[in-house]
Amino acid sequence: MRLGIVGTNWITDRMITAGRTIEGFEVTAVYSRTAERATAFAATYDIKHRFTDWQAFIVSDSYDAVYIATPNLLHAEQTMAALNAKKHVLCEKPLTLTAAEGQALFDCAKQNDVILMEAMKSTEAAAFNQLEKWLNDIGTIRRVNFHYNQYSSRYDKLKAGVVENAFRPELGNGALTDLGVYTIAPLVRLFGLPLSVSAELHRLSTGADGQGTVIAKYSEMTAVLSFSKIINSYLPSEIIGEDGILTIDKISAPAIIKKYNRQGEEIERFEHHAQPMSYEIKTFMDACQSGSIHSSKEQMSMDTLRMLEIIKREAKIHE
Repeated sequence: MRLGIVGTNWITDRMITAGRTIEGFEVTAVYSRTAERATAFAATYDIKHRFTDWQAFIVSDSYDAVYIATPNLLHAEQTMAALNAKKHVLCEKPLTLTAAEGQALFDCAKQNDVILMEAMKSTEAAAFNQLEKWLNDIGTIRRVNFHYNQYSSRYDKLKAGVVENAFRPELGNGALTDLGVYTIAPLVRLFGLPLSVSAELHRLSTGADGQGTVIAKYSEMTAVLSFSKIINSYLPSEIIGEDGILTIDKISAPAIIKKYNRQGEEIERFEHHAQPMSYEIKTFMDACQSGSIHSSKEQMSMDTLRMLEIIKREAKIHE
């Protein structure tokens, strides 16, 4: 598959590294707003076609599918343009900033007979697939604890008075959209939308949320989601049932999952060591080749966007 790149940052570096472990993956074009960045990125990855003109890029026949890894605010506009140009799209999370925008994009993909997929690497991982198979082994599930707390190097700069994109709410950035989404997507993928949601967000000086906590209530269980760009945490995430517990080493990129009985004895584990993004890339490539993608992926993306909207609307804000 010939891929065009929009967004030349660290996540794109990781995507290309992971993609090159998959047969048939090839990056043939890159778009950047500056010639210097486009040239440097193309040289690093031996990319033949480079663009600084958006319209020239979007109609080019030098690639078949586009990977979008720009600030969250730009996802909807750029994805829509690519879909209308009959390009398949793999767009970084969150797909958009509103559910209405997300639905418009999926409708556009269907109208143009192309594939649209959100780049949610965690729920495509082999370990996550195994996790789904183990859910029935731990009895009635009563509690879910998912967290992604990762201290941002850009936070030190913020405290020094330098504001980078990661803490600019006008770009759609913040702990909820950048990290919290990794706790929301697996929750709604496994259990659907909750019956009720309460949340708290801590707002930083820029207006961006630095961390937050969400309590999502279901008929028989409660989920606690926590996310932060201003602290670290190294504990695993958990799904707790009456008969056992499942642990996930890292909810944003699960590689090791363990099954425990009620007494806390480990009874089974599963682990893999592939590049975290390789699974989502393989799923996307297969979907582009077959011309279809499972409806559950659209459902998860849309439910994630709905949850984001609910949290933003209902959250208590702390300064």
